[in-house]
This record gives sequence, structure tokens and C-alpha cells, in this order.
Amino acid sequence: MKQIALFGTSADPPNVGHREILRWLCQHFDWVAVWASDNPFKSHQTPIEQRATMLEIVVQELNYESYDNIGLHSELSDSRALKSVFQAKKNWEGDLLTLVIGSDLAGQITQWYRIEEVFQHVGLLIMPRPGYPLEDETLENLSKMANVTIADRSMPDTSSTEFRQTHNRDLLDLPVLKYIEREHLYGI
Repeated sequence: MKQIALFGTSADPPNVGHREILRWLCQHFDWVAVWASDNPFKSHQTPIEQRATMLEIVVQELNYESYDNIGLHSELSDSRALKSVFQAKKNWEGDLLTLVIGSDLAGQITQWYRIEEVFQHVGLLIMPRPGYPLEDETLENLSKMANVTIADRSMPDTSSTEFRQTHNRDLLDLPVLKYIEREHLYGI
């Protein structure tokens, strides 16, 4: 039985923090499934197809670094985690599935569509993010619904929003930045 990490992210655009999350996941799971998703609680500036392409660039870069247990799984992309999880169950029948979120979503996830049903099929891994501490009450509520694990590593203090606001190129990997420049995304 394999351990599968499920990491759907808005990645608008994917930044060095996303890359570090993916590296960490590759070191702790047998397979890492990543996809671009539309979070109904966020507004997105770039179409999902372009965000998926940028995530594919990040995955390819990780493959070049010899991480061979990661793949882009666009078939998992849906605005509802429940549909993503049901598709993942078909893809990895009998394997252990873990949904991965950043600590910025820990308080929001209880509002997701039929989240109790989602947690009947997956565990929950929370990746700590600077500026988004995990509140005891939030963890207590989540622990009543899911098997919750907190990653033992805090991620870099970066965000896609920061890039969109500042155009700080240091927040992105060079291949992603080149794609953004070529496609004239985010006003660049």
C-alpha cells in the first residue's frame, strides 16, 4: 500500500514556496499528485490551464533534480475537493490518500463542500506557513473530523499574492518566470 499526497493548489503563480512544499512531500510520500485548482474562496487572475502549465514546469524541474515520485494530475482538478478525492480514489485504489493544505486554509477547510465526506477517504496534512499560525480551536475542530498531521517543516515566507502585487522575481523559479514573461501574465 502506497502513501499518496494530494496537493491541489491555486498556484497563481506557483512560487518557490510551492516548490519547497513539493520537495518536502516527495521526501515523505511514495507519490505526490499535484494539480491546479480553482478555490471558490479565492479570485484567480490567470486561467487554470496556464496555472497547470506553470505547475508542470515546476514538476519538470523537480524531475531534473531526481524526484521521480511526482506528477501533474489535471484530472484531479475541480473546485470541489470531494470530486478530486473521488477521482484520486479511482487512480490509487487501495492506497492511503492524504490531502495537503497550507495552514492558511486550516480555518477555511471546514466550510468546504461536504468536507466531512472528504475526510472519510483521506487524511489531512497541514503545511505550516509563516503568518498563518494554527489555532488550537481550529486544530481541535479538524481533529474531530479528520486524521490530522502537521508537517515538521515551515515553508518559506512567500506567496503568489506577494508576487502579483510586487513582481518580485526572486519569489519564482526562473523557468516559471520565463513562461510568465513569454505569455505576458500578471502585467509583465
